[in-house]
Amino acid sequence: MAKSKFLKVKCKCGNEQLVFNKASTEVKCLKCKKPLTKPTGGKTEILAEVIENYE
Repeated sequence: MAKSKFLKVKCKCGNEQLVFNKASTEVKCLKCKKPLTKPTGGKTEILAEVIENYE
């Protein structure tokens, strides 16, 4: 079974923030409000550039 982890992602506007890789709701950029993740029922679909993984 895959472990849950946090990811540091970078939005197209340049903002960086942490997101959960199994988020059950859409996560939006705190700066420009564009979606960074899309829930899929399991692992979330990441819509931004992943910079770092935190296990």
